[in-house]
Amino acid sequence: MRKAINGLSIIVADQMELDPLSGSLFLFCNRQRSILKGLLWDRNGFWLFQKRLEGRDKFPWPNNQEGAREITQERLDLLLEGIDFWNAHRKLSYTTVL
Repeated sequence: MRKAINGLSIIVADQMELDPLSGSLFLFCNRQRSILKGLLWDRNGFWLFQKRLEGRDKFPWPNNQEGAREITQERLDLLLEGIDFWNAHRKLSYTTVL
């Protein structure tokens, strides 16, 4: 995860075919899923955010290479907390045991 603002904005423009100046937050994750970077254009310049997990913790990240995905603020919060919302699971049913 060596890329900084210039490298990440080129990926957004050329590979994702999106506008890095749109004001959207673009997230990138390394192969080990221990580092998450965010790129955001803010009126007159870019913000570059980075969060690195310590130990064996990993960010939940989709396995496939489908390109860009749009997520809500709620899902961004879940992602930053390490909660995997990408993989759906069957509905869980509970019974009360006394």
